[in-house]
Amino acid sequence: MTIEEIKKQYPYLYETHMHTSEGSKCGQREAKDMVRAYKEAGYAGVFVTDHNWGGNTAADKSLPWEEWIDRFFTGYFNAKAEGDKLNFPVFLGYEATHGKGHDFLITGFTIEWMKKHPELKNATIPEQLELIHSVGGLVIQAHPYRKASYIDEVLTFEKYVDGIEMFNASHRGTYEDGSSEEEWNVKAIKLARDNNLPGTAGSDQHTTDLFGGGIAFKTPLKDEKDYIQRIKNDEDRVLTDGVHWYDKFGNLIV
Repeated sequence: MTIEEIKKQYPYLYETHMHTSEGSKCGQREAKDMVRAYKEAGYAGVFVTDHNWGGNTAADKSLPWEEWIDRFFTGYFNAKAEGDKLNFPVFLGYEATHGKGHDFLITGFTIEWMKKHPELKNATIPEQLELIHSVGGLVIQAHPYRKASYIDEVLTFEKYVDGIEMFNASHRGTYEDGSSEEEWNVKAIKLARDNNLPGTAGSDQHTTDLFGGGIAFKTPLKDEKDYIQRIKNDEDRVLTDGVHWYDKFGNLIV
C-alpha cells in the first residue's frame, strides 16, 4: 500500500499533541498560527494539549484556581475561535505532568468541571487519573521512554492509563549518548502491546514547522467523546510519525 492509498482510505488526520504559546511556556507560536498551519497542511483537526500546572505552563501558578483555569485555556479558546472561522475542528485537552517529566495527554472533561475540582492540582497520579476517568475522560501516557534533562527517571503507568503514545513525531534526532530517539517510540509500541493498550500518535508540536504526526480515521471525528470511544474500543485507524505510516498495532505499512 502506498502513502497515497493510505491517505485515500484514511483521509481524516488529527493532531493529538499540540502546544500553544498562550498555554505553554515552551510554545513558540500563537494558537491561531498553529491552527492555520494545520489547516493548510491538510489535517482534519487538532487537540490542544498545553502543559498544565505540573509542567511548563504559561499561566501564573499563583492565581486562584478558577482564574488559573481561564488563563491556562487561553490557547484553546484562541485556537477554537480561529478554527471556527476556518471551519476546522479544535478539540479540548491538556498535558498533565507529575514529578519530573511523567506526562499524560488528557481529554474528555469540561472546563467548568475542572473549575469545580481544585483537588486536581495536588492529586497524585492515580488520584488525578481516577478523577478524569470518573467523567469518562481519556488518559494516554505521552512519550513514556523519552530521555531529557527535565526527566529524572523513566516510569511507565500502564495500570492507570487508557493507552500509550506509540509515536511521538518529535523523536527524530539522536540523544546525547548517541542513541536514536526513535528507539523511544519502539519501546512505547512494545509497552502498549505487552499491556493490550491502544496506541496513539502525535507530534508534540510547539511550532508551525510541522512534524506531520497524528492519527488518521476513515470518518471524521464528531467530538472529544467520539475520539475517546474510538480509542478505548481500539477501532480502526492508522498512525504516522510524519515519515512512515503504521497500523493501529504499530506495524509498519509504508
